[in-house]
Amino acid sequence: QVALVQSGGGSVQVGNSVMLECLVSAGTFGTYAMGWFRQSPGKEREFVAAISWTGERTAYADSVEGRFTVSKDHAKKTGYLQMGTLTPEDTAIYYCAIRKDYYSKRSQMWPYWGQGTQVTVSS
Repeated sequence: QVALVQSGGGSVQVGNSVMLECLVSAGTFGTYAMGWFRQSPGKEREFVAAISWTGERTAYADSVEGRFTVSKDHAKKTGYLQMGTLTPEDTAIYYCAIRKDYYSKRSQMWPYWGQGTQVTVSS
């Protein structure tokens, strides 16, 4: 049985940083890539970042490139999304997800999801 449990997030001021965590219980799922997505009210869920199983490959949406960093700690079975220089446009519910192959920007290609965590950026 696969389960993803997210933590972190909350309310932050413009320009500040926040880290999201995603604890993975993968059972017999084996190796996986981890992705991060976000969804704002009235908008579709959009790709934010992804990291391969080994951590050697990462990918970012243009809107977060240079501000966000994705990482993972196998020993802790946890993935991380470090979000910096936040703007109000980053306000959204953030989700982590896993899939067998390396990343896809299409949320439909990710079978397992965390519960989501709200990040609200205000001035």
